[in-house]
Parts: sequence; structure tokens; C-alpha cells
Amino acid sequence: MNIIKILSYSCFLGIISFIATVLLSVYYNPWFSIFKHAFSDLGASNANMFWIYNYGLIVTSFFVILYSIFIILSANNKLEVISGSFFLIAGIFLALIGIYPSGTRPHVFVSTYFFIQSNLAIIAWSLGNIKRNIGKIFLAIAIVAPIFGFGIEWPSVALQEAFGITIIVIWALMVYFIYKK
Repeated sequence: MNIIKILSYSCFLGIISFIATVLLSVYYNPWFSIFKHAFSDLGASNANMFWIYNYGLIVTSFFVILYSIFIILSANNKLEVISGSFFLIAGIFLALIGIYPSGTRPHVFVSTYFFIQSNLAIIAWSLGNIKRNIGKIFLAIAIVAPIFGFGIEWPSVALQEAFGITIIVIWALMVYFIYKK
């Protein structure tokens, strides 16, 4: 099995890691509501077993970084390499969310920048594939998503974050299946 194939599986491991982190954190924090809180509240110092969420994000970031390397090694053009590089930086910021949890000074910056950096990765990848319909579709999504993500009032930050995470996951899975061909 070659290294690129092994790295490709980090997409699924990252998704599983994040879902397991959230579910386990919610289990220990029954007060959490996706309609009232932010996911980061699960990592705040007043949360039960807050370390599960924070360390879980750091573990998840490891898989995001590995998947970014997969994107870079599988790239067909410079914009796809840039996309993988942007996503690698997003992975670093995901780890920083765990290092600087809710309630610490840099938290809002690192958590917001994770989403911005991920969107830049999607835009770069889409521009690198602009001649294909999938590139045009994801470019439109990457342009419209921030308008919905930051431009409308959400009932909670967790729902806003879930919206952004869903777009990132759909894009990552789509890239996986395109590169696997």
C-alpha cells in the first residue's frame, strides 16, 4: 500500500475523530444544546471532562493535516497544491482551538480563522478545477457559504459551526472520491 493511499484514509479518520469527540463530550455534558451553545463550550474550563473535546480537536487536526498532505501529493495543478496548503494551515488552527479553548483570549480568533482558512482551501481547489462542473459548484458554495455563515443570525454558534463543518466534510469527501479515480 503506497503512502498516498494511506494518507487518503485520514479523511475518514478525521471525520470519525471529530464526531466521536463531540458525541463523547456531549455525553459528559448533558446540559449542552446545539440550539443554545457553541461546540467550543464543550472544551471550556467549566465543562465536565473538558479535555476530551480539546484533545479530541488536536487529534482530529492531525488527520486534517495528513489529509492536506494527501491533497498536495494528489494535486493536478498549482491551485490544488495551494488548496492543500491552505487546508494544512486550517488543520493547525483546529489544533489551536484545542490548545486555546473557549474562555481564553485567542480562542475566537483561532476558531474563526479555522473556518476562513478552510474556505480558502475550497476556493483554491475550486479555481484549480474551474473547467469542471464540480469546480464551479464548489466555487459557488465557497462564495455563498460565508454569506450564510456570517451574514445571517443563527439560533446558536453550534448550528453555525455545524453548517461550516458540513460544507468542509462534503468538500473533503468529494475531493477524496475525485482523487481516488
